Amino acid sequence: MRYASATTIEQALEALAGGARPVAGGSDLVVGARQGKAPLPEHLVAIDRIEALKGIGESGGGGVRIGALARHAEIEASPLIRAAQRAALADGAALIGSPATRNVGTIGGNVMNASPAMDTGPGLVALAAEVELEGPDGRRRLPIEELWTGPGATVAAPGELCVAVHLPPAAGRGGSAYIRLEYRRAMEIAVVGAAASLTLAADGSVESCRIALAAVAPTVIRSPAAEAALTGADPAAEDTLAAVSAGAGGDARPITDLRGSERYRRHIAGVMARRAVEFALRRASGETVEIPCNRAQRIGAALTVAS
Repeated sequence: MRYASATTIEQALEALAGGARPVAGGSDLVVGARQGKAPLPEHLVAIDRIEALKGIGESGGGGVRIGALARHAEIEASPLIRAAQRAALADGAALIGSPATRNVGTIGGNVMNASPAMDTGPGLVALAAEVELEGPDGRRRLPIEELWTGPGATVAAPGELCVAVHLPPAAGRGGSAYIRLEYRRAMEIAVVGAAASLTLAADGSVESCRIALAAVAPTVIRSPAAEAALTGADPAAEDTLAAVSAGAGGDARPITDLRGSERYRRHIAGVMARRAVEFALRRASGETVEIPCNRAQRIGAALTVAS
């Protein structure tokens, strides 16, 4: 195995042109090798020392730039991300792996790993995030949902590097949330996950919204039917929430495996979408909801253990 360490994006791109695979936290890479999913690459380039890929900060117009090397723990703790309108991403980051994983795993590695069950994916899609790639032909930005083409597959060219994820400016009175079904109390991946982002009109109806689902299709997907049911409606009304649930279940395209049947996952997609909308509404209304929402819902393990 060949190993190089880059301190600039240019050095990293040069290594990629020579066939290297980038590595930062390495959590997905090591786990995949241990599980026999893929052998370790013959050529690695470490990018963890590239300062231009680090940090979380405001960008022009009130948006947020998240460097590709931002750790999940940084994202979970960032006041910019924990704000009600972007909290879905903090919810997802807080659920990834263990504390050790969250302190080494990066958002760039997570999105480029392209798992359909990824916890940050639904929040990013619901928040209309864009991913920024750089390669031999320069930089380009595209909607995050257009990045993924299947499990572990993206549209990125072999020589392209993820340099940042961008969140648009928060507009109006809004809130977002991500919640998932998990069987175990720790180190779990989503059986089904859902994120919702909504903006309220002056009369309390939903002016705009985006709803995204994880682990129910080959990639993280949006639910057009659930969004249509919510837009222009009273988000607290039982008939609205029932329609959101039915829409998400109808848009889901799950498979049957050891973690759940197709029928069960389709039903749970509706349940999770409804709960995500309910939590997003609570945040949009000014209520403080614990991050991650799973703990507010009392799903999974508590974040602290009494002595």
